[in-house]
Amino acid sequence: MDCPSEEQMIRMALGSLSIHTMDFDIPNRKLIICHSEEPNVVLDKLVPLGFGAKIESSQVLEDFEIKPIQLDAAKDAQERKVLIWLLALNGLMFFVEIIAGWIAQSAGLIADALDMFADAAVYVVALYAVGKAAQHKLKAAKLAGVVELLLTALAFWRTGYQIYIGTMPEPNAMIWISLLALTVNVTCLYLISKRKNDGVHMRASYIFSANDVLANLGVIVAGVLVVWLNSPYPDWVIGLVIGFLVLSGAIRILRLK
Repeated sequence: MDCPSEEQMIRMALGSLSIHTMDFDIPNRKLIICHSEEPNVVLDKLVPLGFGAKIESSQVLEDFEIKPIQLDAAKDAQERKVLIWLLALNGLMFFVEIIAGWIAQSAGLIADALDMFADAAVYVVALYAVGKAAQHKLKAAKLAGVVELLLTALAFWRTGYQIYIGTMPEPNAMIWISLLALTVNVTCLYLISKRKNDGVHMRASYIFSANDVLANLGVIVAGVLVVWLNSPYPDWVIGLVIGFLVLSGAIRILRLK
């Protein structure tokens, strides 16, 4: 995956703590947390994620300074609807790309399919965990991480096998299937663009959907290079690049505690 959602991982990692509010600043890699724990307890939950977490500053707030979290039922319902659509589209394209990639013997398509699955896994976890206890969120996340890890191992094995036997992928399939995936991801981008200002979690989903578009373009370019160079190397390279990104996301999920 271009990475299973960092914000979602952080929320799950802190799910068992007494957290009042979290204010994410994704572009600047900062997070302000209002909590009722010792600072180091919070930090110990974040360090295993591998995001380079550290405490820049800490201060004590009076009770009246802590604003209670107010849930907007209508907005939550709209966000849930968008997430369901994103899940359905990503899940469908996962099956299309994994089958097409296997038939076309394309490492790039298989890796891009895993990227789709990684996104779908995050949406499944987010939807399943709504209203449930922290331990259920953690179990769901780890299950998604294990499945991602297994599929990533399969992708690396397949890519290695193709390199060993020197298989030439079918470039037309790479290009056309990736164009279909690109259409799906642009649709996802459009759907979530309407809600991207409803919270940092929706903004994060918007960013990762945009990254999916870049991954699709990468496979398309690889397909063109396969034709131009008459070589399978571009397919192998893009497959490995996307595969390592998905592997990184799976490992981060499995390190949640």
